[in-house]
Amino acid sequence: MMDCTHRSSSPNPHPEIMKHEALAAPTSLSAPPSPASKSTMAAPALVKLSPLGKQFAAYLSRLDHTPEEAVRWAAQLAYQAVADGQVCLRLDDYAGSEAVVEDGATVVLPTLDEWLAALRKSRLIGSPGSFAPLVLDANNRLYLTRYWRYEKTVADSLKALAESPCPEIDEGKLRTELDLLFAHNTEVPDRQKLAAAVAVLRRFCVISGGPGTGKTSTVVRILAALQSQAGDKPLRIALSAPTGKAAARLQEAIREQKARLPISQAVRDTLPETASTLHRLLGARPDSVYFRHNRKNPLPFDVLVVDEASMIDLALMAKLVDALPKNARLIMLGDKDQLASVEPGAVFGDLCRSFGYSPAFRERLYAASGVETPSGDLFTPALSDCIALLTHSHRFGSESGIGQLARLINAGRAKDAVDLLSSGRHPEIHWEPARRHSPADLVARMENGYRAFFAAVDSGAEVEAVLRAFGRFRVLTAHREGDSGADGINRLFEERLHEVRRLRRGTRWYPGRPVIVTRNDYDLRIFNGDIGITLETAAGLRVFFEDADGHIRCFAPARLPEHESVYAMTVHKSQGSEFDEVLLALPDVESPVLDRPLIYTAITRARHRVEILGSRKILEEAIKRVPDRSSGLRERLWRHI
Repeated sequence: MMDCTHRSSSPNPHPEIMKHEALAAPTSLSAPPSPASKSTMAAPALVKLSPLGKQFAAYLSRLDHTPEEAVRWAAQLAYQAVADGQVCLRLDDYAGSEAVVEDGATVVLPTLDEWLAALRKSRLIGSPGSFAPLVLDANNRLYLTRYWRYEKTVADSLKALAESPCPEIDEGKLRTELDLLFAHNTEVPDRQKLAAAVAVLRRFCVISGGPGTGKTSTVVRILAALQSQAGDKPLRIALSAPTGKAAARLQEAIREQKARLPISQAVRDTLPETASTLHRLLGARPDSVYFRHNRKNPLPFDVLVVDEASMIDLALMAKLVDALPKNARLIMLGDKDQLASVEPGAVFGDLCRSFGYSPAFRERLYAASGVETPSGDLFTPALSDCIALLTHSHRFGSESGIGQLARLINAGRAKDAVDLLSSGRHPEIHWEPARRHSPADLVARMENGYRAFFAAVDSGAEVEAVLRAFGRFRVLTAHREGDSGADGINRLFEERLHEVRRLRRGTRWYPGRPVIVTRNDYDLRIFNGDIGITLETAAGLRVFFEDADGHIRCFAPARLPEHESVYAMTVHKSQGSEFDEVLLALPDVESPVLDRPLIYTAITRARHRVEILGSRKILEEAIKRVPDRSSGLRERLWRHI
């Protein structure tokens, strides 16, 4: 048996699209929702065609030995779009642009009419639903066939779910239950109660809200109301999230909230206490893009709750809805203003593009909750009757500096946001212009931020205390690579640690080294995004992790799956986590990844204090930049395409 007792130490792009199946594989703190704007992700003046895209086009050319150059360029760009997080290629954005090919030469891409004519003649390009490697739709969007099918699956499934009749509900009983469950709420109107009514009355429900708006406390009350409506036959409920960290937080919050509910012990006992990652729930298969659960082998649940749903990409969402039982309920929780998934698609954001209820459903909601609701268009699809927005933040009130900053960012008021940061009126928010700090300043800030953590490591504190101390502070970055990215900052800080802690040169493992796992290991039950701390034990150095049940497990460093140091991490990796204090280090050059959702997501990871390092120009431009990922999902959902 491994001895995991620790002691103090002395201070010393998408490979799946390259598979053959890609050819024919069968997707407040909040500013008010606004109509979709023209893409801000349009092609730059000079497009660079990637070598990988060229190889993909060459791969497809085996099926058509004489494709025109226009077809090869389209295939390259379609591959490149997916690698960049887009679902498809909008030909209108690229037609007539200059492009740099692999040898550095420039070419001019065809005009739109010339391009469409060439594509329609090619056997590599098919119309929607056809058997071809690429799909061209009526809106001049070019898809890899796999992603076209993902998008269609998600749109068709969610619309069908929204339109499907709900089991019979005793609305009088529901009103009594909701009045009791939300009796202590003081918000007017009570949007939490309204969201609960939507979730019980609809088979599909999307609840969006910023940090501290009560998404988890609302959903546990929803589950209690659903169990009460079910009577003597308890519902089979599953709790899930995209990452292990998010699943652990959901599980912890559900356990804490259910203990406070004014419900019978019988109902309380039926509420779940465990959550899992979506990959684990669906039954991930090693080295496969498919899961054990699918349409032929659906999930064995009546209700599925998915937290941090903004992190779900199009492919995973397609597989989730495909595995959902015919009569099951789906409840999705998230923040529409947060970053979209790293992989292609922005499913949650596309779902939250409309808000307002049909007249008939407004009446039902008022009868069930007593809450007046906004009216929608008479022709609003059934999907809009499934959306609920939570806008009152209990964590960041009207006087909170972080809350005010978040609201200004979401409203796109870049100048006002930076003025607020620099005003000094709120000690919990601070901005340091780039010209005033250096790498040495950044390291000094990190030393101060992690001082309590290393004190806990050196004193031999309990593992739980060490893990808590590490969770109090984090450096967040926009990029993973580069001097201003997470990798560069981690290297810089570890060089300093080698000096002050007198570590042997070249030492990779040392007491206190924090690591983040970057690859799932289902045998060890360690997942991408899990964070562990290295501590000294009687058996040598071990890396300690806290699992979703609050249990501490440890492993020898050599047993870990792929991992890296994590004093600094990307904003993407931080989703689903919270820290007492956040230091956001911006790069010194503009980048396409610097946008409004990234800045908003970064600052709302902080519970008590946030500091931003970066130039005014870069910060303001980031707040102004609104990403719009290329896809047709929004139109499929809201315009009946």
